[in-house]
Amino acid sequence: MAMQITTSRITPFLWLEGRAQEAAEFYVAVFHNARITASARFSAGPAEGSATVAFELDGQPFIAFDGHPALPFTPAISFVVNCDTQEEVDYYWEHLLADGGKPGQCGWLEDKFGVSWQIVPAILPAMIHDPDRGTAVIEALLQMQKPDIRRLQDAYGQG
Repeated sequence: MAMQITTSRITPFLWLEGRAQEAAEFYVAVFHNARITASARFSAGPAEGSATVAFELDGQPFIAFDGHPALPFTPAISFVVNCDTQEEVDYYWEHLLADGGKPGQCGWLEDKFGVSWQIVPAILPAMIHDPDRGTAVIEALLQMQKPDIRRLQDAYGQG
């Protein structure tokens, strides 16, 4: 039976070394509106034994593939998670860093699979694009790993 997957015009495709199913299950556990939509294992050919797993995070389709050998991810490509509250920032920061992730600066982190994420307060773009107060917000953000909405708002008010 052919694998049925949900697609959109652009679907992120994650090349993981033997960890496609594990990664899909991890992401589906982190995001509340998420699900695995299909999975298949190749039974012949050069990809024999490899899995392809289709999943959705907040309606965005993804595909994870057991590529061999693994091609490393780079922070030059990242996924942005827009957060309305500090509780959301804290939740995604903690859960995406679980089991071996690495925190970065300004809301960036690398999860245990090497995928880069940006945990962004939803109010941040408007604040940093304010011509009068944006610089103060950027300077405050540069002092942070995990974004602190209150500190960003304070910097915005003082700008």
